[in-house]
Amino acid sequence: MNTNTMSPADVAAHAAASYVRRPRTVLHRVPAGNPHGSWPADQFAAERRAEGVPARVVMSMREDAFLVVVEGGDES
Repeated sequence: MNTNTMSPADVAAHAAASYVRRPRTVLHRVPAGNPHGSWPADQFAAERRAEGVPARVVMSMREDAFLVVVEGGDES
């Protein structure tokens, strides 16, 4: 679809429906092959949450690692 022929409403709907990953900051990486699995990443994230940082653990298939991330900031 050519964006030059789309109405402003169509452009807005297209942008809203497109997957765009929010920027995130990676605080910690744990290799997926770690003998303890994701536990070290989960523990690190829990410690950050106790400090008031909204950290969470995600799995990066590309990096083959568990990442502790916070939304916003520069993506690492």
